[in-house]
Amino acid sequence: MTTATTGNGGPYSAQSPLGAHASTVQRTGRALPFSDERHLQAHQWLVEEAYILDAQHYDEWLALIADDIHYIMPVRVTTAVGAGYDSAPGMAHFDENKYSLGRRVARFQTEHAWTEDPPSRLRHHITNVRTFATGDPDCLIADSGVLLYRSRGDVREPAVISAGREDLLRRDGDGWQLARRTILADDSVLRTQNLAIFL
Repeated sequence: MTTATTGNGGPYSAQSPLGAHASTVQRTGRALPFSDERHLQAHQWLVEEAYILDAQHYDEWLALIADDIHYIMPVRVTTAVGAGYDSAPGMAHFDENKYSLGRRVARFQTEHAWTEDPPSRLRHHITNVRTFATGDPDCLIADSGVLLYRSRGDVREPAVISAGREDLLRRDGDGWQLARRTILADDSVLRTQNLAIFL
């Protein structure tokens, strides 16, 4: 994944009502060297986030999320070369802001979260991390691949989701916060019961 834009060149967030207030900061230049301190910090942030999601410490995860977050996972479609798009316009598996993410987390703490009771066993594998500077010195773009292994119960087949992500990380004091995430699945049809988890 080279950039989180639709086939017509516009950012996915710009196509969504919930993305209207998302940061429009974009990458500049070539990928940062792996030895760059900013790359090392971003890579560590992604790995730490993966451990938090695997442990399902969702309140802790929300603390890593910026107030103007846009979290979107467009529905992929299969099209011919030159079609100019690879996702269904106006459709997304996730299209979230900070409020809706918070409501989903709050529901996990009630007796009504039957899709995650008992909870899934999760493993987020993060790989192919590349980072890019932006026009804002306090922001980085991080590209990564994520492979989610999800097992629930004792008899159902496990689910595997492969995707690419583009994240906007914004400096927050001594750390970083996630200000935008675009997830592009490698399948047009997701082979999982539901998406009551986070990528």
